Amino acid sequence: MSTYRYTAACLFGLEGFLGEEIEALGCRRTENIDGRVTFEGDSSACARASVRFRFAERLYLNLGTFDAPTFTALFDGTKDLPWEDFIGRDDEFPVTGHSVKSALFSVPDCQKIIKKAVSVRLGEHYGLTRLPETGSRVRIEFFIFKDRANLMIDLSGVPLHKRGYRPETVEAPIRETLAAAMVKLARPREDVLLWDPFCGSGTVAIEAAMQMRRIAPGLKRSFAAESISAFPAASWKDAREEAEAEILTDSGFEAYATDIDPRCVEIAAASAERAGVKSAVNTFVMDALDIDTLGRRGTIVTNPPYGDRLLTREEADDLYRAMGQAFSRLDRWQIYVITQSENFQKLYGRRADKIRKLYNGMIPCYYYQFFKNPPRG
Repeated sequence: MSTYRYTAACLFGLEGFLGEEIEALGCRRTENIDGRVTFEGDSSACARASVRFRFAERLYLNLGTFDAPTFTALFDGTKDLPWEDFIGRDDEFPVTGHSVKSALFSVPDCQKIIKKAVSVRLGEHYGLTRLPETGSRVRIEFFIFKDRANLMIDLSGVPLHKRGYRPETVEAPIRETLAAAMVKLARPREDVLLWDPFCGSGTVAIEAAMQMRRIAPGLKRSFAAESISAFPAASWKDAREEAEAEILTDSGFEAYATDIDPRCVEIAAASAERAGVKSAVNTFVMDALDIDTLGRRGTIVTNPPYGDRLLTREEADDLYRAMGQAFSRLDRWQIYVITQSENFQKLYGRRADKIRKLYNGMIPCYYYQFFKNPPRG
């Protein structure tokens, strides 16, 4: 079986988690750079990675890397690659990409050259002077850095963070991959309640329940690579069946997803049902400042308004102060809060035990981690 070179893209700061997922597949990591992890695997690794990755945004097949200081070199290097192994006679193949610190700085011109080179190669292979491009879409992505071109095929199609359980969202939703990372860093446990009091569309609580029940995030969606014959249909069937078999049906884990907005709670409940975790995620309307331990051990994992799209900056600051007072009642609960605010600790009234920089899309954020509430005087 052929060995392929894959690249998984992720949000900045999640490379370590993604690397662990790659190793769990039995694949070998070959390179780590900001926002990307490259690894080797056979054709079945595509299906297993697509179905199981919690922290990746996209999966690519690396088709080739070569020097491209000129358009002639870019054309020749592109034409030398085996595109016919992955692009069918009728397939559509749009080209997108980036060029950084390179002589070929015009992205539109690079797109045209790569498109032409692939077209010539495919035309020669299929015996056509004009390619129909009426079939499945196989997107080509290029990245040229310091005159070195890397050409890839997008295997995901719809980004991997879109699990399929959240067709309807609230304003300023958190990305599913970031929510999954927040949950992992909070170390959820079977006997500890996980509560998101600013739940929005319920993403944090749903991702927690999926992790604890070992539900693969890509189990209920499709992927662009399923239309590429190099990745056998049997590998997709096997990947889904293996993932289904690993789901824990007897997990006692419970999460609360609450919000002051009834519409948010309604959306969160519907999303939890679509994700298959309705029985593990309890949704109800509640003001976050009224939260109580209910006599239980618990962990808060939440994404309150940043003062950007929701609330003004001054209103967000007032909210953070009120959160500090309200959450101080939570005895020994652990608190995990992500926000853009660099002044959150001062506003909240406590110094975090640990701070980790994460990204919500392209927005830099700080994940404040409070491991133990101080005793009240």
